[in-house]
This record gives sequence, structure tokens and C-alpha cells, in this order.
Amino acid sequence: MNLIPRSLSRASRGRSRRERLATAGLATAGLLAVVLTFTIIALFVHGSIPFVRTVPLREFLGGTRWAPLHEPASYGILPLVGATVVTTGIALAVAVPLGLLSAVFLSTYAPSSVRRVFKPALELLAGIPTVVYGFFALRFVTPLLQSLIPVLGFWNGLSAGLVMGIMIVPYMASLSEDVLYAVPRSLWEGAYALGATRFETVIRVVIPAALSGIGAAFILAMTRAVGETMIVALAAGRTPTWPPDPTQPLLTLTTAIVNIATGDHEATAFIWSAVFAIGLLLFLTTLVLNTVSYLVIQRFRQRYA
Repeated sequence: MNLIPRSLSRASRGRSRRERLATAGLATAGLLAVVLTFTIIALFVHGSIPFVRTVPLREFLGGTRWAPLHEPASYGILPLVGATVVTTGIALAVAVPLGLLSAVFLSTYAPSSVRRVFKPALELLAGIPTVVYGFFALRFVTPLLQSLIPVLGFWNGLSAGLVMGIMIVPYMASLSEDVLYAVPRSLWEGAYALGATRFETVIRVVIPAALSGIGAAFILAMTRAVGETMIVALAAGRTPTWPPDPTQPLLTLTTAIVNIATGDHEATAFIWSAVFAIGLLLFLTTLVLNTVSYLVIQRFRQRYA
């Protein structure tokens, strides 16, 4: 004799059907992400083939002169890589201390009412269009720096890097604050019970406990800075120089792509293959940074009961 009501049986079958649909939808979304990733890789590799066949890899990766329009043409990527490293380094020098200190303040010292106001206000910086940051760097930060550094050019990597650091502060601050706030309260209370001050607890207990998350936030901020385009295109200039000088115009990897894509170069199949080669280099750089982020998380992750 069946003791299960028919209505309950139908509800169970309905839940099971919805569960299968949800599982299939999630599996499709995950598979689509993988397919898109491999499609992008294939597109980069295929588009780079004419460039790689023509320009020796040693000249591309080790050359110090980027001059695709001159005779003889040169495709050394080091000036572009150097400019990207310089602007990224300046941005991280601004974003990491400001972001981490903001995260410590919001998670430790700020009252809940202040945290509810200041955290959304800080995250609003991430919503400002990067072209606005670029004009801010060009029209405000650069003249201000020129009054302090007379040798500073109108286009320079220093102004672009500083403003780019301001732009990525919310990424560093928000993610770091989340991981600091998520540290179990038992660790705080244990440190206080041993006589540690609030500052000692943050430095010696909380930050080491959240180090994996802070490291991931650092890598995310770095990848955001490496891939930034509008700020460096507007404020850093478009002159490839080696060695890179932050007080003078610089040409980053992303700006070089903009130069080619907006018609500054003759639209030939070969020069477009250079875009794919630069894009492939950026993609591999991002892949390495994300791999390093994963290794950092695995190395410093601590599990707490």
C-alpha cells in the first residue's frame, strides 16, 4: 500500500526536475567559459602566425626598438614591456599601501556605521570610467607634478601610474577588507586574551591569517593595472623608449594595440598580426599572474576550525 500522498510525490518529482535543470544550466555555463577561453587562445595563436613567421622570436622578445613604420622596421617589444612594468609598478606602489590600510581601518577600527558608508563610497571609485581618470591625470595630476618636477614631460608614465593606482585602490581595499573581516573572531579574542593590543593583533594574527586573500587581491590589482588602456593612452603618451623613463612619454602594450587598431598604422594583414602577437603576450602574462596567485593562495592558506 502506497503511503506517500500523490501531491507530495508530484512535488518531489518537480523538485528533482528543477534540480536537474539547474545542474544542466550550471554545467553548460561552466563548459561555455572553458570553450570561450580556448577559442580566444586559438584566435590569438592563429592571428599571430604571420607575425611569428616573419619576425624572429629573439628580436620580438629581446629587441629594444619598436618602430613598425620606419625603415628598416623593428618589432622589439622590450620598450613596451618596460613601459608597462613601470606604470604598473607605480600604480601598485600607490594602491597596495592605500588599499591595505583602508582595509585594516574598515575591518578593525571603523564603527559599523562608518563602515557601511565608507566602503560603498570607496567602491564607487571602481565605477568611474577610465577615460575620466585619463583626463584627470592629463589635466590635473600632470600640471601638479610639473610644478614639483620641472623635467616632467606633458605625457609621462609617472602621472599615468599614480592615477592608475588611485583607480585600483578599491580592488585592493575591498577584497582585502572582506578577507580581514572574515577572519574568525576566536583568533581576535585569543590574541586579546594573551594581552595583545589591537594593533599587535592585526599585524601578528589577522593579516597572517588573511595572507592568502590579500595575495590574491594583490595579483588581481596587478592584472588590472597591466591591462589598463585609457589612462596610459591619454596620460603616458605613445612614444616607445628604452630604457623606460617615468618622467617622459611611454608606450605600453595596451596603448600599442590602440595605436594599431585606431589606424595609426597602415591596415595590412601583417600589422594586424602584430596586434594578435601583443595580445597573446598580454594573455600569457595574465595567465602567469593568475597561476602565481593560485600558488600563493595554496602556499599561505590556513584553515581554521
